[in-house]
Amino acid sequence: MSAPVSAPVVPARIDPRGPRFAAALTTLVLLLVLATGSGALLVAQAVVFALGAVLGVRRSPYGWLYRRLVRPRLGPPRELEDARPPRFAQTVGLGFAVVGAAGYLSGATWLGITAGAAALAAAFLNAAFAYCLGCELYLLAVRGRARLGNG
Repeated sequence: MSAPVSAPVVPARIDPRGPRFAAALTTLVLLLVLATGSGALLVAQAVVFALGAVLGVRRSPYGWLYRRLVRPRLGPPRELEDARPPRFAQTVGLGFAVVGAAGYLSGATWLGITAGAAALAAAFLNAAFAYCLGCELYLLAVRGRARLGNG
């Protein structure tokens, strides 16, 4: 008897404008972090990243704001995108935010500034130019895994 065949998993699709909106808010928060040196504010941003990484970008606080306040004022998106790369990008952002917050809160301000600036650069690229560094890392990892599997 053969094993039952399962249907392929279809990844969730999202409005690509949502992650750009979230990146714009993240850019503002990270600018405030760098201007004030606030480890607590970076911890709050880390929580936002963590929720986006665990629950998905649609269910993150910024995703909720986008759906409730911005999306109703826009026309429908021209296309939808795979939710996995932006979700991975949230995980990358979480890593930088945790390292940065640890730096600020432990007195290693240079580490907080460095990690916060790296996260800011990535968020700004997404907000201003729709270029998601974390998404690109996700795609590189997927391609690399495929090459290793076929190699």
